[in-house]
Amino acid sequence: MYEYLKGKITQIAPGIIVLETKDGVGYRIYPANPYHFEVNQEAQIFVEQIVRENELSLYGFATVTEKQLFNKLLNVSGIGPKSALAILAGARPADLVQAIENSQVDYLTQFPGVGKKTAQQIVLDLSGKMDDFSTLVEGASATFAEAKEGKQAANRSNLEDALAALEALGYAARDLAKVKKALAMETGSTSDLVSKGLTLLVQG
Repeated sequence: MYEYLKGKITQIAPGIIVLETKDGVGYRIYPANPYHFEVNQEAQIFVEQIVRENELSLYGFATVTEKQLFNKLLNVSGIGPKSALAILAGARPADLVQAIENSQVDYLTQFPGVGKKTAQQIVLDLSGKMDDFSTLVEGASATFAEAKEGKQAANRSNLEDALAALEALGYAARDLAKVKKALAMETGSTSDLVSKGLTLLVQG
């Protein structure tokens, strides 16, 4: 019935938020993470209305992607709205999609209420049906690769600076060559690498 609601967040509590629209109606919404929002924040919340025998509830999401994933999870036997929210609250959308497509059952069992049998059911019901999220995963993979490359570059720079500092302290090139390989396996600031290098050099 509803695609999204716009208004001001007037209340945040564990498990719920209240969104007051311009017509003065306050909607009680169950989000994946209520603390993603702030009181008095103007927000557009994507919502899914679930109607059951004794219940009419609105589930809310910060992005349309989260809403789409929520509906995908509801198609899994044994997954209800609360379980789907718990999964979305604890996973990045791209990680969740990758876990499903790669049959990573152990990853899925980390969420509340998801045992091994349910995790296997998620994979069985949704694997191969996540094409709508392919660009999401590709973007996340690219971002991860860029971050990894940047971190490796920083580590190389820190290593070079640490070796230069050790050389300035009077250590010979042949001694530095002995510890370079060990330092290359370490991560940390230049200062951390210098301290580790000194320890290795003293140990000889």
